[in-house]
Amino acid sequence: MSRAFVFPGQGAQVIGMGKALADAYPASKAVFEEVDDALGQKLSTLIWEGEQDELTLTANAQPALMATSIAALRALEAEGYVVTDAAYVAGHSLGEYSALCAAGSLSLADTARLLRVRGDAMQSAVPVGVGAMAAILGLDFEAASKVAAEAAQGEVCQAANDNDPSQVVISGDKAAVERATVLAKEAGAKRAVMLPVSAPFHCALMQPAADAMDAALAGVEIKAPVVPLVANVRAEAVSDPALIRELLVEQVTGSVRWRESVAWMAGQGVDEIWEIGAGKALSGMIRRIAKEVTCRAVGTPEDIAALKG
Repeated sequence: MSRAFVFPGQGAQVIGMGKALADAYPASKAVFEEVDDALGQKLSTLIWEGEQDELTLTANAQPALMATSIAALRALEAEGYVVTDAAYVAGHSLGEYSALCAAGSLSLADTARLLRVRGDAMQSAVPVGVGAMAAILGLDFEAASKVAAEAAQGEVCQAANDNDPSQVVISGDKAAVERATVLAKEAGAKRAVMLPVSAPFHCALMQPAADAMDAALAGVEIKAPVVPLVANVRAEAVSDPALIRELLVEQVTGSVRWRESVAWMAGQGVDEIWEIGAGKALSGMIRRIAKEVTCRAVGTPEDIAALKG
């Protein structure tokens, strides 16, 4: 049995996430306290008792989802499951930071602060209403990329997330993305849906945010992860701290190659993947990418109890 630990990205956030873990495991509670201290705000209060709209703001959602993932990991550790049980770690977009924290490459406090910078920078990179994202269902990455290129017409329109064989997210200038949804349907897409996001992530419009992350990462220690990271923009394992730093900057404007990342891990013999943190979105994608891989979502004390069978 070869296992990988993967960590969710934005969209999985929900009020109350991680609360049961914090109540059941002192080590999980300590994660939320340390993140609160690092950010100088009671993010945990927002996560557990706040409004969904405020939690969904990019600058809050990113550190909140990471904190929930690491809290789940600490609960697993309390039950005897450790990150070095895994052959690889990976994360979807911001989840890559959770993966690096889990693997000891980044400290928890640094990860929280980096994600606050990242969230703020991604939000402010493009004025609200200028950019957009859309999910294209029923076209593969190559076909969706072709549609995006055709729709660009001098504006930015790129395939941003290669999520699974039947779901690609495109990102860019709003008018170009809207054109792409029409072209996608003409090209045979089952659906093309504009997404309720506050900024056009993972495209060239995010260059100001990439510059901000380059500056923020320059002042942070990155260690070699104890388990190799399957990087979003490479879709293969990396362990060199200098390269990880470069790829975290590149990731802001680059495509999240999730389908290829999962397929690569399966090709290396991974036959079990644990999704650690909030929600089950990655598990659904993984099942569509690699049917032979067993998925488990681990985000509650009940999920952890079920591991013991």
